[in-house]
Parts: sequence; C-alpha cells; structure tokens
Amino acid sequence: MDKQPPSESRPGRKRSEESRMAILVAAFELVDEVGYAGLTIEGIAHRAGCGKQTIYRWWPSRAHVLLEALAVKADLYVTNADHGSYADDLKAFLEDSFRLGRRQRVVDILRVLMAEAQIDEEFGRLFRGAFLQRRRDALQVVLDRARTRGDLPPRPAASTVLDIVFGTLWYRILATGEPMGADLVEELTALLTQALPPPTGAASTLGDPQ
Repeated sequence: MDKQPPSESRPGRKRSEESRMAILVAAFELVDEVGYAGLTIEGIAHRAGCGKQTIYRWWPSRAHVLLEALAVKADLYVTNADHGSYADDLKAFLEDSFRLGRRQRVVDILRVLMAEAQIDEEFGRLFRGAFLQRRRDALQVVLDRARTRGDLPPRPAASTVLDIVFGTLWYRILATGEPMGADLVEELTALLTQALPPPTGAASTLGDPQ
C-alpha cells in the first residue's frame, strides 16, 4: 500500500495542534469574560473558530477544556530548570508558581475546577492525575536533581516538601486568600532547604514500659 507523502501528513498534524491551542486559549479568555456559569462549548467553539464537534472530539465538557488549558499554562510559566543549587531551583519554582497563583483568572479557574472535582468522581480522578500530580511531578524534578547533586537535606522528606509547597498554595487560594508574595517565597525556601535535626525520643520510647 502506498504511504501518504510526508508533505501531506505534516500539515494535518499542524492544523490539529493549532486548533487545540486555539480552543484552549479561547476557553481561558472566555471564562474571564463571562465566568464559569456563562462558559459554553458553543461559545468556546465560536471564539476558537471551529465547530463544537471538534471540541467534543477531544474533551467531554467545558471543565475538561479548562483543566487542560490550565495545565498547559502551568507548564509554560512555572520553571523547574537547573539554577545551580537546590535553594535557587526551589526559589525559582516557588516564585513562578505563586506569581501564576496571584493571577485572578487563574485563581477563579482553580477554585471552579477544585469544586468540580469534589462533585464529579470521574473528573476528580482526572484533576488529581492531569493537574495536581503533574504539578507535583514538576517539583519532584527539582528534588531529584538536588538529591543527585548532593544538596538535598535528608529532612523534611521529599513527600513532605511537596505537601508543604502545594498545601500552602491551595490553602491560600481556597481558604484564606492571603497573598503569595516574595516574603512567602523567602520563608518557604529557608524552611525547606535547611536540614531539620533528626527526630528525638525515638530510642527512649522503645524502652518505655507499657
């Protein structure tokens, strides 16, 4: 069977990627203009210049479109590049994450998606895997590189570092609305890059009478 010439196959893939990005950008822009309640697949399709069946071919709902749009945005704007040391790498990651987390449009989308994840079990699984775990994996790159480099403190444990960073971010977004500025970046960087002393009392506890 004759194969399709490369010159004919590449434009199709390019057009698909262009359509996908146009849809993600349209959803991100529209939710800022009309709110989540006013966001529709029809509206996204009209803004993106495509048919709504194109959207439904890739995503089952507006929440799924927004989820991918936000995941792409985070990948683009939050760095986990090598800056030479664990402290510098972590600080850069925190600065980028909190800068994105201060954007009201992003905050609004995060709150909507977190709420959707609580009431839709299928979407909740996707949200945890395609966004929450994806962000944790991005920070894990920083921790793994620091471990290889030899400047990762033994404590707190890597899993605790992840919980502290993202727990702080989500608590401020969802609960308190407290700012995530330079002071918080400095405090967390200092807290997480200084080795904690080993736990005390473990040996004596073993010998305590029951």
